[in-house]
Amino acid sequence: MISMRKLMLLLLILPIALFSIAQNGKEPVKVTDMLKIKSISGANLSKDGSKAVFTVTSIEPEGDNKLEYKYVNQLWIAGTDSDTKPRQLTTARESSSQGVFSPDGKQLVFVRAVDGRSQLFLLSLEGGEALQLTKFKYGAGNPKWSPDGKQILFSANIPFKELLKDSLLNPGKELPKWPMEKPGFKNNEQLKPASAKADPDGSIEEVRAYLENNAHDKKAKVFTKLNFLDEMDTNPDMGFTHFFLIEAKTDAKPTAITKGFFRYTYAEVTPDGKQLILAGNMDSTQHPDRALEGEIFIVNTNGSNLKRILGEKDRNYNSPRLSPSGKWLAFQYGNTSFVSVPALAIMPLNGSVKEKADIPFDRNKGNITWSDDEQYIYFSAQSNGGQPVYRVDLKTKKAEQLTDFNSGIGSFDIAANKMVFVKTEVASPFEVYVADAAAKNQKKISDFNTGWIADKKLSFPEKHSFKNEKGMEVEYWVMKPSNYEPGKKYPLLLEIHGGPSAMWGPGESSMWHEYQFFCSKGYGVVYANPRGSGGYGINFLRGNINDWGAGPTKDVLT
Repeated sequence: MISMRKLMLLLLILPIALFSIAQNGKEPVKVTDMLKIKSISGANLSKDGSKAVFTVTSIEPEGDNKLEYKYVNQLWIAGTDSDTKPRQLTTARESSSQGVFSPDGKQLVFVRAVDGRSQLFLLSLEGGEALQLTKFKYGAGNPKWSPDGKQILFSANIPFKELLKDSLLNPGKELPKWPMEKPGFKNNEQLKPASAKADPDGSIEEVRAYLENNAHDKKAKVFTKLNFLDEMDTNPDMGFTHFFLIEAKTDAKPTAITKGFFRYTYAEVTPDGKQLILAGNMDSTQHPDRALEGEIFIVNTNGSNLKRILGEKDRNYNSPRLSPSGKWLAFQYGNTSFVSVPALAIMPLNGSVKEKADIPFDRNKGNITWSDDEQYIYFSAQSNGGQPVYRVDLKTKKAEQLTDFNSGIGSFDIAANKMVFVKTEVASPFEVYVADAAAKNQKKISDFNTGWIADKKLSFPEKHSFKNEKGMEVEYWVMKPSNYEPGKKYPLLLEIHGGPSAMWGPGESSMWHEYQFFCSKGYGVVYANPRGSGGYGINFLRGNINDWGAGPTKDVLT
């Protein structure tokens, strides 16, 4: 006799199993299927929650060469209350992204590439062509509307050499006070542009002028950064992010809010439109790559009366987010270690650090968002192979998990008791969903990938775990070959992630195609999150400290 509880559990599991079987087609995943994947990002809701805009990235042929490809971004829009499908908003050859609704929901500001630089454009949702708002020599990105919809805040990255000679952003064309740490340079005076004639056989000044021409012509790389390595290449040039305000009309000129050789990371306009919240570091004595502390400031919209709200030695305060009324400030903070989990906290904007209230949650948090009524703070966090959305009840300071560990929410927004989000799962790497503010009553509103994947025979991972010699539970996933037959032997591929603090799982999008392709070729795939991985809390994250090699290797081979 089946108990009622078991029967209910069976009924809950059955639709999932049926969906997996029905969705699993007969065609193998091919190499060129990677070109079909459309990735989605930048989900943004209108203030009334009726419309969502997002960026869709496609892979398209590069010119006439059929073997060369490029990424193309376009904006799409969808209603959240109807069953109408999303429609494409932008079609220009140049990529468009970072769409944000104006406060009244009647127009969008977005970013489009023009002559090799990103610029801001305005698009009326009542019809007409997009109008170019900025023609800024440094480009423009990350737009945010002022609360009254009359101005737009944006950022631009200024190359170090350009900042040296920019009299607006560097009044007096001063040199940085921190040491450049450049071999052969006794002081920063030698950073000034060379005035000597270029001559490889001349004086040291003429040789420097000659070498400077080589760097300008891209024949050599001059490294001005201490942290110059990225995933695929070296990034030698130092740059500084500065923030600007511009009126939302086509003949306006931007006004610089920040200046100098300081490292800024975030800005937003206060709800009264009179000030900005800034995050960054204003230590004038240390090279920016050595100044690991983070500070939070408030400043008038004309750049005057800069005041530090939070900041201290060996502490990193970051990710400030103002509540809709402007009364409360949410932020993250921690030590300057690269291997840490910052704490989430709130405090009155006009209060002191003594009034801060910590919100316990042992995972790295991102996309911090306030609810309209200021009762909740939402965020996403990599955890146990997925990237769920959570919300914290500010009365109890407890976090509630809203989505599951088998999917990843790469982008989301909240407005008017509605949520829009981009979900990654094994059944489809990217689709757009709408739901209520508790992530219930989910409805998929896009079909960018699900359609073509329906004919593909996918391998769904099976989750397992074991305890290592330190007592840590290590999670791993096994994917059988797509045409697996019980009793037969198959070659097994062990996939190992780097970082080392990265995290893999069913909710991680970057490996979707690689795993499925190998399974379609008759391989099994196993991947794990060994000690030192993210997504399992601070102790697990630091589990490979002074044990970078042997410990994680043992976990992976186990």
